[in-house]
Amino acid sequence: MPMLLLAGPAAEPWTVTDLKSFLRVEHEADDAVIASLLTAARAQIEASTCKMLLAQRWRLVLDAWPRDGRLVLRSGPLRSLIAVRTYDERGYTHGLDLDSFVLDLAGGVIASPPWALPEPGRAVAGIELDLELGYGTAPEDVPPPLRHAVRTLAAQWYDNRGSGAGAALLPGGVAAMIAGYRAVAL
Repeated sequence: MPMLLLAGPAAEPWTVTDLKSFLRVEHEADDAVIASLLTAARAQIEASTCKMLLAQRWRLVLDAWPRDGRLVLRSGPLRSLIAVRTYDERGYTHGLDLDSFVLDLAGGVIASPPWALPEPGRAVAGIELDLELGYGTAPEDVPPPLRHAVRTLAAQWYDNRGSGAGAALLPGGVAAMIAGYRAVAL
């Protein structure tokens, strides 16, 4: 189930000004570096937890519908289903009625009766679902431990630039902060 990013978040969990204050940086020379570290830290926390921190649009591509009609997302949290379409054998798209799907936002499940789901006309990537994932649109919507993990990781990378010491993806303290948000695979 490949996921393609359609539109990233409109903001980051922290502003550059907030992060500079946390780092005790009083000059503007590193603003671009700090901004890129902030974005990279958010992306790393999202990858480590399979949770999108701020609202963003993603496309889920499927070859076939699940047999039971229940699609359990690996990433989340699910905010909304934006569009669903199938491709016929000629490559033309056919939009599906969103009202035929039931969303379990808490469980990250999209469901529909299996008999109501039209089979795609092509065997590979015949189904696309456009989704909005994330905790919310404002930095304050992000759970505090995840938000703090972004700030701590960006600070760790900033403090250890070029030394090789920052090469560890998740320092122990950051791993502990996000432990409760990681998806457990059985």
